[in-house]
Amino acid sequence: MIATGELEFVSGLYRTYASELGAVVDQQRAFLAANRETVTPQLDDLEAEITYLLLREYKPAHVVEIGTFYGWSTTWILSALRDNGSGHLDSFDMVDHVRSTVPSELAGDRWTFHQGDVREKLDEMPAGTDYLFVDADHGRKFGRWYLANLFPRMASGIPVSVHDVYHLRFARPFTEGSEVVRWLADRSVPHFSVARTNSPSAFRAVNELRAELGLTGARGSTKNPMIWFNLP
Repeated sequence: MIATGELEFVSGLYRTYASELGAVVDQQRAFLAANRETVTPQLDDLEAEITYLLLREYKPAHVVEIGTFYGWSTTWILSALRDNGSGHLDSFDMVDHVRSTVPSELAGDRWTFHQGDVREKLDEMPAGTDYLFVDADHGRKFGRWYLANLFPRMASGIPVSVHDVYHLRFARPFTEGSEVVRWLADRSVPHFSVARTNSPSAFRAVNELRAELGLTGARGSTKNPMIWFNLP
């Protein structure tokens, strides 16, 4: 479980998958260089890497991604599924920029893109979703919608990633992040973060481990506002 043992668990994943992660970092760095005029990365280095590591460890059969933009997170997720040798990704977004950026050899038969408002496409969610990745509208209204309508459709215990929560030491008021953090607290559900502002000790520890393992980031970013938790 991502929130059980937290830093120790994540550190262990870095050690276990260091070689394969290093290859994906190189791949993603090259992908970004080749698409620099079109791709605007959303995930920072640590959160992209940890998402990849969790996907490698959990080996989900059905991943749902809400919010693709130009495909930075999509290509990280697909890389993990490719390296697992199994799993399928269903991605949802209002815009379809990602169709032109995700390499066909990476997409293969492991990816389905759904264009449109995810709030109107719940019937297109794969049955048995076992990893949920959320990086879309960060307003309070959307956060409240998926807490009430999407989370109840998911199985208890599945890993969840929510981006753009801790840009500050705390989640900004009136945002998706504050809604999710409050929802988790109300249910006594722990969450994990390596955000530089919210969790500076975890941020330093992971970076020290990466340096020890010779891992360098694909884009050189340091905020890492994402949180991870398991659904209650």
